[in-house]
Amino acid sequence: MTDVELPITDHLSELRKRLFWTILTWFVCAGASFAWAEEIFGFLLAPAVDALGIGGKLQSLAPTEIFFTYIKCALLAGFVFALPVIFWQMWAFIAPGLYANEKKAVIPFVMCSTLLFTGGAIFGYTLVFPLVFDFFNSFSNEFVVSAWTMKEVFSPTTRLFLAFGVAFELPLFVFFLSVTGIVTAKKLFAFTPYAILVVFIVAAILTPPDVVSQLFLGIPMIGLYLLGVGVAFIFGKRDDDPV
Repeated sequence: MTDVELPITDHLSELRKRLFWTILTWFVCAGASFAWAEEIFGFLLAPAVDALGIGGKLQSLAPTEIFFTYIKCALLAGFVFALPVIFWQMWAFIAPGLYANEKKAVIPFVMCSTLLFTGGAIFGYTLVFPLVFDFFNSFSNEFVVSAWTMKEVFSPTTRLFLAFGVAFELPLFVFFLSVTGIVTAKKLFAFTPYAILVVFIVAAILTPPDVVSQLFLGIPMIGLYLLGVGVAFIFGKRDDDPV
């Protein structure tokens, strides 16, 4: 890491460059995904449709609802497909402030980031989504029948999908704080009670207002935080290490 400080204009120029390539890659992937928007929508919202039972279908109440929901599907799929490039650009932006040996971790960083996000999204989709939609549909009775619209179902599905993906990045974030010397693993471990509180507050904000999804997001995040602390103990800097 060099001691020469770059002017703020250079940082802004670099940020603009990284954002340009990130957004361009995202939109290119989204454009390519639009051809399969219907299939992506069907796959993504399968847990909601399954919760409605045999013959259950989502509804469209506005003339433009199907079209714009499919665009959102393509944008979500494009974001997922563009993740390796997005993480690469993030690393390229922060790399000038790292030591030479830390800069070499770009490929492991990109791979781990992508795999963690994908793993979190798959975890939420396979285990949490069915429970959440079954929970909401359980309130149907002889007086009222669930008749969900595609727009209203797509919104919480997307939020949960991204929430679980981002949440599973926690070990990498904790490891990064430790390996760069910002916070030691010992201090991160001592912060655990406060981290648990923060985790459940974040889970309550990101998930629908039901206990099931909050617990299924909060509990894994606590485990992931402790996993990150454990990795930081092995590879991170310690309090007695030279700065």
